[in-house]
Amino acid sequence: MRVKGSSASRRKLKKLFSITKGYWGRKKNVYRRAREAYLKSLTRMYHDRKRKKRDFRKLWIMRINAAARLNGMRYSVFMNGLKRAGVTINRKMLADLAVHDAAAFTQLVSKAREALAV
Repeated sequence: MRVKGSSASRRKLKKLFSITKGYWGRKKNVYRRAREAYLKSLTRMYHDRKRKKRDFRKLWIMRINAAARLNGMRYSVFMNGLKRAGVTINRKMLADLAVHDAAAFTQLVSKAREALAV
C-alpha cells in the first residue's frame, strides 16, 4: 500500500501561502521563495520588537529637545537640571507633556533652571 499525503501537503502549502499573502513577486506563491521570506520575516519580527524600544526612546528625546529649545534650553542641560532638582519623570511622560501640555513643561523647565542656578 502506498500513501501519498496529498491532503497534508496541500494543507501545509495553503497555511504558508496564507501567511505570505501580500508579499511581492514570487515570495507569495512559490513554496521555496515563500518559505525563505517567511523565515526571514520571523527574524525581522524579533529584531524589530527590540528596535521598537530604541525608536520610541529616540522619538521622545527629539520631542523633549524641541520643547526645551522653545523654552531656551538644550536637552542635556534640561535633563541635568531635572536630575539636580530631584524630579523623577521618565522620557515618555516628558514627551507627552511637551506635546500636549506646554504650560506644565514650561514649569518643569523653570524648575530645572532653578536647580542649575543653585
